[in-house]
Amino acid sequence: MRHRTFQPWWFETGTPTFLVEMLVDRAVPSSDLDGRVASERLLSSFDVGQISTEALLFQTGHLTLAGEVWRGGKRFYQLEYPNLEVRQSLNESLLDHLVGDASRQEAHSFSLSQLLEDADIAGLERRFHALFAGIPYQWHSRNDLARYEAYYASVFYSYLAGLGVEVTVEDSTSRGRLDMAVRSEGHVYLFEFKVLEQAGRGAAMAQLKERGYADKYRHLEKPVHLVAFEFSAGERNVARLEAELPETSQFSLLKTIS
Repeated sequence: MRHRTFQPWWFETGTPTFLVEMLVDRAVPSSDLDGRVASERLLSSFDVGQISTEALLFQTGHLTLAGEVWRGGKRFYQLEYPNLEVRQSLNESLLDHLVGDASRQEAHSFSLSQLLEDADIAGLERRFHALFAGIPYQWHSRNDLARYEAYYASVFYSYLAGLGVEVTVEDSTSRGRLDMAVRSEGHVYLFEFKVLEQAGRGAAMAQLKERGYADKYRHLEKPVHLVAFEFSAGERNVARLEAELPETSQFSLLKTIS
């Protein structure tokens, strides 16, 4: 109130470093934080040495109750971020820990926002390639997460959530679940992620098209961009990107790394 401006004041003073370190050490995908489900017993646990991720985030105020459901005579709670401040700030802190260079992270974020606004798909590919290339090798030496699709989706999510754009993870349709939908500045981006060593070349775009994920968004009367990212577990980076642009409705291979 003294400064008469909205800033993440609570997050700056209420988020201990160990919380972010715990999420990274437990390899909790940031894209899985919003929408988690936990039982009443789990949330009431106060065993500091063995506290669950859900209980710690709930008790520290980083997740709040969104609803409740009963299953098998037990009550479960659906959890979500309490507000935009926590969603953005927590993901920014996770990226600080992961990337290790706050100034470089800010440069990535600023550029990503403009690229989404301009629907510059080739620029997005270059930016994310640089992003993954900047993650220190030492971080990967502590785990083998780069083998898994969820790792790449999590890094994507943290960057995009930090921008404040609308991000929907595992978006359900009548024919399956889309990895990620993003709405930004009049555009809709539908992302599918695959690891080449596991899914094979072209699998990401094939799934986007075969399951008709774009149909759910046609009524919005906004350009819908299908973007298929394929990653190399060996290179720990973007290996191939395909996009179907609304203007041409044809595949456009933007980059291939052999």
